[in-house]
Amino acid sequence: MRCNNIKLLLLISITLSGLTVQGDDWPQWGRDATRNMISSEKAISHDFNVGKFKDQSNDVDLSTTKNVKWVAPLGSEAYGNVTVAQGKVFVGTNNDTPRDPKHVGDRGVLLCLDEKTGELLWQLVVPKLKSDDDLDMDYLGICSSPTVDGDKVYVVTNRCEVVCLDINGQKNGNDGPFKDEGVYMADQGQPPLTIGQTDADILWRYDMRAELQVYPHNITSSAVLVFDDRIYATTSNGKDGMHKTIPSPHAPCLIVLDKNTGKLLGVESSGISQRMMHCNWSSPAFAVIDVTPMIVFGAGDGFCYGFDPIPVKSANNHYVLKERWRFDCVPEEYKAKDYNSPDGPSEIISTPVVANNYVYAAIGQDPEKGDGVGRLSCIDLSKTGDISKTGVVWSYKEITRSLSTPSITDGLLFMADYAGFVHCLNAKTGDVHWVHDTASHIWGSTIVVDGKVYVGNEDGYLTVLKADKEKSVINEIDMGAPVYSSPVVANGVLYISTQTHLYAIQ
Repeated sequence: MRCNNIKLLLLISITLSGLTVQGDDWPQWGRDATRNMISSEKAISHDFNVGKFKDQSNDVDLSTTKNVKWVAPLGSEAYGNVTVAQGKVFVGTNNDTPRDPKHVGDRGVLLCLDEKTGELLWQLVVPKLKSDDDLDMDYLGICSSPTVDGDKVYVVTNRCEVVCLDINGQKNGNDGPFKDEGVYMADQGQPPLTIGQTDADILWRYDMRAELQVYPHNITSSAVLVFDDRIYATTSNGKDGMHKTIPSPHAPCLIVLDKNTGKLLGVESSGISQRMMHCNWSSPAFAVIDVTPMIVFGAGDGFCYGFDPIPVKSANNHYVLKERWRFDCVPEEYKAKDYNSPDGPSEIISTPVVANNYVYAAIGQDPEKGDGVGRLSCIDLSKTGDISKTGVVWSYKEITRSLSTPSITDGLLFMADYAGFVHCLNAKTGDVHWVHDTASHIWGSTIVVDGKVYVGNEDGYLTVLKADKEKSVINEIDMGAPVYSSPVVANGVLYISTQTHLYAIQ
């Protein structure tokens, strides 16, 4: 038994270091599988100017900037978070600034840019679903943050697919069993497109709508998690466009695929879809407690779940994720009110974070629903079963609904809420050190790096605070357009994407 435990610990150690962080890259949402938005890098700039646009163009005049390495134009809307790995920068957007004249109209786009220059290396261009606007909302583009693992890139498209891409695109040939990129990137009924050097190389794809009858509400947004030879993805199964019925109440909200082939290996079977309030948008995280690995998932029914990572055969011969624990993040007094009420219940949209053998999870709603009451919970991972009462370490209700992932370091927790407040708490006790109002809605998350907290808001301002018990505002920088995504840091560079441009800050 001791030998097996040592082997398991070794596997987990290799997984957390190999699949997640190589050097100072930022190869997935949250940098590593715990999803904790922190970085150990130093000398990150907090004093820069994004400059001015050249006359009658979408291009930034770099001579008018300060401490900006390069700027890459995106589409008209960009919600996906940046990942950086192996000299490449990946970001999701739409096609309102076409990079190739053969790709026209509204599309979901994943850009792969050169880390040194910001120049386009290749792009995945995905036509929109035509059957129902509520499945793939106009102009939202690709909202998933891609995950890089070795020479493969995994991303969830606007069409509710998990796709595996060659990190080098078509430059090294059309690899893998999938050879129909030209058909895939053309609109339905249109002739195949001619594939070029700047197009993506799809290795395999898994269509969650076709295979599992998933009904994604508005958009599919999961950042996949890689563990061993498996990947875990949220399906974004949700309610219909009228927000009244659940078209697919038995479709899973979390699935497991073989990372090399895309074969379905298992699904969650906890009945989340039958209880969901709106949709499932949160991304899975990874935790280890007493050498036991688990997948942590914030769900659309307001519960946070812990699952064993390896699917097991159920009584009906399906492979399912065994539930280790569940924690109800919604206070009973919220449940007494209507879901559409500002003081009613909410699901989990933000990604739970694993730190200090705890999980930190916050509730929130679709931004279209506006402000409302929230709750941030600190959960003890060592419990099993329904731990809604026994697993609570502390809870914090002085926070509104949140879409944001927390940052936890040096005993402090930094968390943004949708109303625009940044909260600094004691990570062990939940006691409040300070709260700062950025004066505008926050969709993205904080990042803590170099002793500073960075966060962007809807008015287009990046706020930089001191990562300390005492509140100190270091700077507020006008980014020129709304910031709906989260800042990330890789190899000494700060990346911030607005709705229209990606800035690499030296």
